[in-house]
Formats: sequence, structure tokens, C-alpha cells
Amino acid sequence: MSRRLDGKVALITGTGGGQGRAAAIRFAQEGALVVGCDLFEEGNQETVEAVKEAGGVMTGMAPVNLSDPQVAQAWVEEAAAVHGRIDVLYNNASSPKFVPMPDLSVEDWQYTIHNELDLVFYVTKFAWPYLAQRGGVIINTASTSAHVATAGVGMAAHCAAKGGVLALTRVFAADGGAHGIRAVSISPGAIKTPGSIKEFFHIPGAEEAVIGQLLTNRVGLPEDIAALAAFVASDEASFMTGVDVLMDGGLTAL
Repeated sequence: MSRRLDGKVALITGTGGGQGRAAAIRFAQEGALVVGCDLFEEGNQETVEAVKEAGGVMTGMAPVNLSDPQVAQAWVEEAAAVHGRIDVLYNNASSPKFVPMPDLSVEDWQYTIHNELDLVFYVTKFAWPYLAQRGGVIINTASTSAHVATAGVGMAAHCAAKGGVLALTRVFAADGGAHGIRAVSISPGAIKTPGSIKEFFHIPGAEEAVIGQLLTNRVGLPEDIAALAAFVASDEASFMTGVDVLMDGGLTAL
């Protein structure tokens, strides 16, 4: 029986852990040929090994700093050369700074915009000619922070960057339609990853407090987002483009 991503070449950024690792494993299980990258070599190699242990195919490249346009271009070209094409681009990599106003520095603002918005543009720009050859799919990781803000957490730069990701996604879909390119963003809510555990979920009672704001009885897992992304990347979602999909346990429904 064929799998939903059989033979598709999928470039996934930020595969060193969390949602990127889960996506690499799920895409490979669905038959994709995965090419991933990350800033951190050790975590990225662990993902490559996890994919191979699961019977999948993955090429990992690290360290790769996608906020540098020259590095982003070089990585896209090297990644495209592995299998000779790009069918799916999953812009997952992200690195924000959370500092409340008015203490948010210009440097922290610029860091967040570079590492959450600029890199999405850079990678997509350089992958575009490859995606246009075969009518590829662009998946962008946005956030519920593009829709709502949380007081006192320091969301200014993060909210702005992820709002920009929503806007870019619509433009990618509009400009890509003539070339058969689809573009969809996914807005995760509270997802329990190594990063979020370190930043927040390690605090006693934090997870219970978050669950109290949701319509589900649990926070999200990286595998939840990976499952949705695999569907979006597949031909089953061929009528889906230019939209943002919220996966947030009902947070924004309240």
C-alpha cells in the first residue's frame, strides 16, 4: 500500500529536536525523502538516526544558520542536489526572544525578526525555482501568537514575526498558484517540546494552568503538528492553499 508522501523530497528546517524532529520522522514514515538542517549538529544527527531506525530516509546538515541569506541559499542548493528536486518545503526553524515592553531591546527585536520571519523568506526565495518545477508545497510554522497576545510574557517581536509569517504565506499562495505551488501555515498553540519545557513547562503547575485555558485535557505534542503537516504536504490537501490552520487545543475558540 502506498504512503501519502511516497517519493516526495521534503526539505525541513530546524530538525534538531521538537516539532522539526517529529516532522522528519513522520514525513519519512509517510515515504518522503527528508533533507533537514539545524543550527546544532548533535541534535540534528540524533534526528537522522531516529529516522533511519524507523526505516526512513533522511539527509541531515548542520550547523546551518538560515538567518544569513547566503547560508540559506547555499543550504537550499545543496539540499536540492541530494535528490535533484524539492517537492515540499517545511519552514519550521524559529528562534525568538521574549522580553516584555518596554524592556525589549532593538537587538532582541532584530534577532527575533531575523530568526522567525527573515529566514522564512530567504529559504522560500531560494527554493522557489525548484518548487515551481513540479508544483510543490510550502508549509510555514506560524503560531497562535499571530492571532492573540499574552500580557506580560514579552510577545511583541514574536507576535509581529509570526503575523508576518501569515502574510507571507498568503503571498506565497497567491504568487505560486500559477506555478502549481500551494502554501499553508500552521499555527500551533501550547506544544510541549524540549524548548518549551526549558522555558516554561518545568515550572510546577504550569502545564495544569495551560490546560485550564484549553478545550482539551492536555497540551499539544510535536507529533500532533507533524501529523497535520504530513496531511498538508500530501496530495490529499491539493485544494488547500493560502490559509492558516490553528492547532491549539481550542485556545482561540474561547
